[in-house]
Amino acid sequence: MTEVNSSPVPAISAHGGARFLNRQALGLALTTLVAVTVVLTTLMPSAYVPGPPGGDKTMHLLAFAALTLPTAFLAHRHLTWVLPFAIVLGAAIEIIQPAFGRHRELADLYADSAGALAGVGVGLMCRALLGRLGLMT
Repeated sequence: MTEVNSSPVPAISAHGGARFLNRQALGLALTTLVAVTVVLTTLMPSAYVPGPPGGDKTMHLLAFAALTLPTAFLAHRHLTWVLPFAIVLGAAIEIIQPAFGRHRELADLYADSAGALAGVGVGLMCRALLGRLGLMT
C-alpha cells in the first residue's frame, strides 16, 4: 500500500524546490506590504509625516529601496516586473499627490527611482554574497 503525504507543508525536493517557492512568496509578500505602506504614507497630508535627517528626498529613496530589496534578495526573477512597477508607482504617486494636499515634485520621482535601483543593487549583492558563502542556494 502506498502512503500519501497528508502534511499541509509541501515536501522539499532534493533541489530545494519548496524552499525556493517559499522564498519567492516571502519576497513578493514583503514587497507588497512595503508598497501598501509607501502608498499610504506618501498620500498622507505632509503635516502628519515625520521626516528623517536629510529630508523628504531621503525618505523617498529609503522607501523605494525598501520596496525593491525583498524581491531582489528573495525573488530576483520577478525583478523584470517589480522594478518597472516601483518606478511607475513613484510616478503615479507624484501625479495624484496634489489631490491629497501634497506637492508634486519631479525630484521626488528621481529619488524614488534611485531608491528602487539601490534596493535592487543591495538585494542582489547580498544574495550573491550569501550564495558565495554557501548560505543561500
